Amino acid sequence: MEGFEAAYVSGQPPWDIGRPQPAVVRWETKGRIEGSVLDVGCGTGENSLYLAERGHPVVGVDLSRTAIRRAREKATLRRNHALFHEADAFDLDPARGAFRSILDCGLFHTLADDQRGRYAESLGSVAHPGARLFLLCFSDREPPGWGPPRRITRAELDHAFAPAWRLEAAEPSEFDAVGERARCAAWAAEYRRA
Repeated sequence: MEGFEAAYVSGQPPWDIGRPQPAVVRWETKGRIEGSVLDVGCGTGENSLYLAERGHPVVGVDLSRTAIRRAREKATLRRNHALFHEADAFDLDPARGAFRSILDCGLFHTLADDQRGRYAESLGSVAHPGARLFLLCFSDREPPGWGPPRRITRAELDHAFAPAWRLEAAEPSEFDAVGERARCAAWAAEYRRA
């Protein structure tokens, strides 16, 4: 995770696009995102801030101190009620409450295979029964050479969060980015807490 802090300290990372990801906007517009939201790996908070503007109680968490500082500054300037906390996605605090919706926009594809089970358990510890998990991750349709080295296959999505979470939908999507690539192939997946 030190690499992420360094990316924020050195400037604007390519995933920090200054607005919510289009997939997040689509999920919210279609009414898929419900109730309280936990945005895991929130970065500088654009997805969190957007969802809070739409009336959701939102908590954004990230391991990067710099990203959280910037997210809080944005919330203050915009008079937005999203809350931001420095936290480890593998050790989420159930005392923060149970969330109806959890958003992972760009964190999952950075995890090693042996980290996935622990990550799924951590998300489950802060999920309301029947909660939904919304996942936007790099797809194996994206050619190698740019972005994270990890590309996620459709088959991996099937078992990524089992048995605590059940895959309900997965469709090809895109990440918007700044810099070298404006759009990258992604998966937009929805899971339901078992």
